[in-house]
Amino acid sequence: MTPAAQLNGAPVNPEQITALALINYGHYTSMRVEELRVRGLSLHLDRLVQDCRRLFDAQLDPDLVRRLVRHVLAEAPRSVVVRVTVFDPDLPLAQIGADAQPHLLVTTRPAAHPAPAALRLQSSHYCREQPTVKHVGLFGSLRQRRLAQRNGFDDVLFTDSGTTISEAATSNIGFLNGDRLIWPQASCLTGVTMRLINQVLGTQASTAPVSLSVLAGMDAVVATNAVVGVRPVAAIDGVRFPTDHPMIDTLSKRYTEITPERL
Repeated sequence: MTPAAQLNGAPVNPEQITALALINYGHYTSMRVEELRVRGLSLHLDRLVQDCRRLFDAQLDPDLVRRLVRHVLAEAPRSVVVRVTVFDPDLPLAQIGADAQPHLLVTTRPAAHPAPAALRLQSSHYCREQPTVKHVGLFGSLRQRRLAQRNGFDDVLFTDSGTTISEAATSNIGFLNGDRLIWPQASCLTGVTMRLINQVLGTQASTAPVSLSVLAGMDAVVATNAVVGVRPVAAIDGVRFPTDHPMIDTLSKRYTEITPERL
């Protein structure tokens, strides 16, 4: 599959992409689309509307997003990852405070099959700028991921104040204690997959501070995002975790049983 890219439903020209690359001000959401259906589609759209208001002081039409995604997927395979990026190609660097007219860049890439292997994470003292916004400013996160990978790990796990866990570079992190799932209480992005899992688990899911010092007492660990779903974590720093804990399979099954919404 050749990756597709459209801006407001039309082919993208180099000048428009250059503006996004050089100014790097905007936000996005990524979602896995299976036969024009998305788990948590309404949550993805709500995120785009909310972040557009926060970053651009502008309203975003969610129905327009759906139409543009359907348009770019007209000849796409059954399983694909779609990213919707919101930015203004005419917003100048020196007058970034000017009124904005956000545009919608829709891009695609193949979805991974089969599911990727369990993750090995290296902890790092880092907090994303504006952590509650899924913005395009990825340099810091990717720099930390690169450092982790250069040290032989798969990805990075962020900590506040050096010890309190918050999130991974592009995933939420959850800790299993028996049949309960604990999300870290920290500054982080509340992901769509995290919110869907909370809905199906109910009181089995909770939020509490989690520090590196208590990792050895956890039964298992998972990373979650909308592209992969639920992914086991095999290790954090030098602490290893089982990847066959029955609750991991339960989470994956409960997540895949969520009825996707049609675009």
